[in-house]
Amino acid sequence: MTPGPRTPPLDLLGVGAGPFNLSLAALADGVPGLRSAFHEQRPALHWHPGLLIDGATLQVPFLADLVSLVEPTSPWSYLNYIKVRRRLFPFYFAERFHIHRTEFDSYLRWVSTELPSTHFGHRVDAVAWEPGAGAFAVDFTRLGPDGETRATGRTHARHLALGVGTAPYVPEPLRTLAQDPAAPVLHSADYLAERDRLLSAPHVTVVGSGQSGAEVLLDLLRLRPVGAEGLTWLARTPAFAPMEYSKIGLEQFTPDYTRYFHGLPQATRDRLLPSQWQLYKGVSGETLGDIHDELYRRSLGAGWPDVTLTPGIEVIAAAATEDGRVELTVEHGQQETRGRLVTDAVVLATGYRERPVDALLAGLDPYIVRDGAGRPQVDEAQRLVLAPEIGGSVFVQNAERHTHGVGTPDLGLAAWRSAVIINALTGKETYALPDRTAFTTFGLAAGVRADADVRADADVRADARLPDPPPGSAASRARP
Repeated sequence: MTPGPRTPPLDLLGVGAGPFNLSLAALADGVPGLRSAFHEQRPALHWHPGLLIDGATLQVPFLADLVSLVEPTSPWSYLNYIKVRRRLFPFYFAERFHIHRTEFDSYLRWVSTELPSTHFGHRVDAVAWEPGAGAFAVDFTRLGPDGETRATGRTHARHLALGVGTAPYVPEPLRTLAQDPAAPVLHSADYLAERDRLLSAPHVTVVGSGQSGAEVLLDLLRLRPVGAEGLTWLARTPAFAPMEYSKIGLEQFTPDYTRYFHGLPQATRDRLLPSQWQLYKGVSGETLGDIHDELYRRSLGAGWPDVTLTPGIEVIAAAATEDGRVELTVEHGQQETRGRLVTDAVVLATGYRERPVDALLAGLDPYIVRDGAGRPQVDEAQRLVLAPEIGGSVFVQNAERHTHGVGTPDLGLAAWRSAVIINALTGKETYALPDRTAFTTFGLAAGVRADADVRADADVRADARLPDPPPGSAASRARP
């Protein structure tokens, strides 16, 4: 039998301390007797520093902070932050529902430094289940300010919460160039650090139809001379479209829709996600309006500005030219034509992808139940579905879009999801959550009788999507 830890294990250890796990840490701080710690390998929290463009605001209201939609009286709310900063009256008169992104970054950093449970400069290297301890053994490295190893250690926790965040995504045709420091290809995550370099380039191409691409284009447009803008904006989407922001439409970012989506067959979920691009890949109507206003202003008396906006375009290849420029091979889907675009710099506003945790969870891999596509199954309470040999829970944050839908990366669901995790962890309603959060009824409404034969047939089809694990394996024992 594996010997247990010398000290009692933590109730919860969080891996990562970005906004979502920071929300969990803030709500956990209000639970008497709950022992928690959150390890983050970075030396400090900075929220998308490359996109803290002057004047840029959040796309969600300030109530989508770490705690308010669950516990608005928490000391870790945004309103308490500005009270502590003695700025409540200026905020009151500003009448701002959508705050500046730089201010939200400052708020997050304030919480991260004031919470006693957050430990920066701590990299979690591996986790394993210790049956004798009834807890996860977590190996970590304490890092210095430059990333050097200061010490190694091991701690134990009954439950884990993975919140390792996402990483900038670079499309395959541009990865080689993006990895070359000399090539003028960068992700929008590094935009502000490279802005001066971009402003000196005669021509810049922005790739990506979302909010980041729009903000980068607008910022460059405002800073470049009239008549010599030298800008191109390309996107795969069929239009530069506004993000869904109607009140009823936004109800797809409620717990009600998350629960509905989780209950759908996996094949249906996989089919739905790409069709919902305008819920999370669109641009705010205000930003699109600002771009048009700036283009219109520049057209007064000076002809058309040197700006090309083309949707429906995909970059299928890229190469460096002999004179240090970049040649993009592009394809227009509707016209079914290809062409070449030579540019001096490329900004990839191509979004983010979940960071892989396979190496971190290698010790648990035999116990993780997966779907037909090899992805971990995640239950309604945000837990990885594990074989019964594992007595603790591994909760996940922002790594479950395939099971919980488009609201997964949305800040407005952070506090609710953290409360769901704490309630599951404590085994009681530590935080009271509403039974209903939307006027929309997703699925068959009350009073509409479901066809039992159809439902049973759907259940059979859903179960068929999961391959049978080898007899006697941990995964087979975990199957319902």
